[in-house]
Amino acid sequence: MSVTGNTLIVVTGPTGSGKTDLAIQLAQKLGCEIISADSRQMFRDLPIGTAAPTAQQLAAVPHHLVGNLSLTDYYSAACFEQDVLDLLPRLWQRSPYAIMCGGSMMYIDAVCNGIDLLPTVSDENRAAALEVYTRGGIEALIEALRVHDPDYLATAPDLNNHKRLVHALEISMEAGRPYSSLLTGRKTERPFRIIKLALNPPREVLFDRINRRVDAMIAAGMEEEARRVYPLRHLNSLNTVGYKELFAMFDGTMDRETAIARIGKNTRVYAKKQLTWLKRDPSVCYISSLDEALAAIGM
Repeated sequence: MSVTGNTLIVVTGPTGSGKTDLAIQLAQKLGCEIISADSRQMFRDLPIGTAAPTAQQLAAVPHHLVGNLSLTDYYSAACFEQDVLDLLPRLWQRSPYAIMCGGSMMYIDAVCNGIDLLPTVSDENRAAALEVYTRGGIEALIEALRVHDPDYLATAPDLNNHKRLVHALEISMEAGRPYSSLLTGRKTERPFRIIKLALNPPREVLFDRINRRVDAMIAAGMEEEARRVYPLRHLNSLNTVGYKELFAMFDGTMDRETAIARIGKNTRVYAKKQLTWLKRDPSVCYISSLDEALAAIGM
């Protein structure tokens, strides 16, 4: 892909920090388009709970990879990397800039740094790995990985993150070799310029924004949205903050007040994890306004 001289601008930051509004302002200023880097906004049935761009925002600037998937579709960081690399040359025909906006850090890293080539997991192995967790929880996953990939267990950053453990197990099963042996850690050099901009408002401002966003989502009908997809609650696409708590309410294991409060709490925890991830990347430029973003780009 020969696109030397073109620029991908990443607009990221914790959930609720104002990424979408800033990206739209920046895209209007630069005359370019936006690629969503939110792993849940890609699913078309979850506009409220994922804070997907509104009809007005979509009309203001063309967006890509928003509402393009069914809840039952398989998707991954590797899929996202390929989709974005296929899309960028078309966007750069219309502008030397393209903006990638979102807070799914693994997806952003896949595009910016490349991702190790991993096998496509079959439905059978995906179901088998998930069944290990469904039947025995985290402990069963750890025991299975002791057999399939003990090296991964020794280096895993979070043994309480069942999604990562399931992923490691299903890849190991599909490849017939340890998942960790497939991870090279090598960074892919891209033939285009990448500028990473991140919003990081003061913690009290961010948490207030998150709390108000949760209230606004509930008022906009998130409960009804969650109830519509409740029969599909076993899908990975719905294993996310907001829906999990409402599903627990529908199951009768959590009352409504607790569920809504838990959505706010878990969203704040997620925001802190996003900030921790960003702090590991020295190439990130922290900004707080459109003017600072333009200055970081060199305009």
